[in-house]
Amino acid sequence: MFRMTGAQLVIQLLERQGIQVISGVPGGANLPLYDALSRSTIHHVLARHEQGAGFIAQGMARVTGKPAVCLATSGPGVTNILTAIADAKLDSVPVVCITGQVPSPLMGTDAFQEVDTYGMSIPITKHNFLVRSVEELLTVIPEAFRIAASGRPGPVLVDIPRDIQVAEVHFAEWPQPGEADPAPRAYDADLENAASMINAARRPLLWIGGGVVAAGAGSQILELAEKASMPMTMTLMGLGAVPRDHALSIGMLGMHAERYTNMAMEACDLILAAGVRFDDRATGKVQEFCPNAKIIHIDIDHSEIDKIRTASLGILGSINEVLEELLPRVQENTRTEWLEYISALRGAFPQHAPAEGGHDSPQRLIRRVGELVEDDTIICTDVGKHQMWTAQSYPFRHERQWLTSGGLGTMGFGLPAAIGASLAAPERRVICFSGDGSLQMNIQELATAAEQRANVTVVLLNNNCLGLVHQQQELFFKANYFSSEYQIAVDFIKIAEGFGWRTVDLAGSSDPDADLANAFAGRGPCLVHVPVDREEKVLPMVPPGAANRVMIEGEKHA
Repeated sequence: MFRMTGAQLVIQLLERQGIQVISGVPGGANLPLYDALSRSTIHHVLARHEQGAGFIAQGMARVTGKPAVCLATSGPGVTNILTAIADAKLDSVPVVCITGQVPSPLMGTDAFQEVDTYGMSIPITKHNFLVRSVEELLTVIPEAFRIAASGRPGPVLVDIPRDIQVAEVHFAEWPQPGEADPAPRAYDADLENAASMINAARRPLLWIGGGVVAAGAGSQILELAEKASMPMTMTLMGLGAVPRDHALSIGMLGMHAERYTNMAMEACDLILAAGVRFDDRATGKVQEFCPNAKIIHIDIDHSEIDKIRTASLGILGSINEVLEELLPRVQENTRTEWLEYISALRGAFPQHAPAEGGHDSPQRLIRRVGELVEDDTIICTDVGKHQMWTAQSYPFRHERQWLTSGGLGTMGFGLPAAIGASLAAPERRVICFSGDGSLQMNIQELATAAEQRANVTVVLLNNNCLGLVHQQQELFFKANYFSSEYQIAVDFIKIAEGFGWRTVDLAGSSDPDADLANAFAGRGPCLVHVPVDREEKVLPMVPPGAANRVMIEGEKHA
């Protein structure tokens, strides 16, 4: 017979799940959990803000594909972490967030640091639990991990009142750790229909989304593309699923795609959409998205199929398993005419993204960083111009190499997610491309990185403004730059050094390559400061609400 407190039970159940690192911030309502955690083998990362703790957990989960854990106290602790949880929901990231709550008898009385955690978290979690008895923990904790990892991954929140954390529980045997459910198996008839549609198509395309990364299906996608001569395009979340420089890759589609990519989409007669959400940033005006194409939509989440664009054929299942069964049914086909047409588009509309690195533009600098570091370097971004420049220019080659906030677009994501990535993969280099606006959103996590000796290099592209807001104000609001230009210039070098970071300033550098090599030479946190002209734009760009064929273009950097 086992006998322990609820808090001790939670921590031991986490150990049995294989959790080795937890991020969080303690407070009155979760102190029993922290007291139990102090006696555990689990390493705790003390974030400086609960949102940072949530994004640290996301960084770990995005790199490993396994559920990661974060902790927060009641009230403001919960409200602070909810942004990171909402971000995980939209990007299908498996996170288990365990929050403290005021004692059960005080719930609903507006007690000190009480909020309705359960009610607030319903729309932004895959599932949530309010624990009502200490015995429930034996089923709730494994169930939280099962739900987070099953099907389409996502965040699960477990709210535990303080009295349940200190209550004593007796039980005879340990529950089994929570594991992902088997994926639904696709129907043979659907697979046969999909193969027939691919074999009959003259101009087919593969559209790769974040679901391909989540399923680890990059190798099957590549095999299908090569066998059937199907060009491949990626959403923002699908980058890295296949090598960017593969001959069949036509890059990212949508708002900030190359013109030839969006034009190829317009010309195709069949789209195999794998693990995509038909997000507006990818499709543009959805009523005019690929009007001549039939669509085969493969997804693990049945609610995504036909949600925005009706599919000619919907297939429910894990993408890697579906492709394994589809591949033998698909005929080899050179599709010479189609590939020649794609090549002609590339020639007629040269890419804006640089073909090689340099130091005369942000895009070329990002490309140069990719040339200087190891192929498996993990790349994080915040949200803004730097994010889109990185998506356009960095030479991605591997799954789970690219960590960015796609669905929610959260400024402040990059630094804490990079810390989480470095904790999950300490042997790999982690680079975070950030902007001055984004970095200031969670700048306090510089202290967390220093404390953890995280092997993170932040490349800060500093234009002293909210860059994408500034660009849209110029293009669509008659250059009315209201509240997008900062009135003071922050000295980020001094700030980073104050947090114990190494620093490199490329302002006026006579040898940028040598300075970058110096930044990447040592382990531990380092900030690279890169001044950027405010007028540097992210182009091409589809205006919000327009069809993808309508693109604003400018100077090319190729």
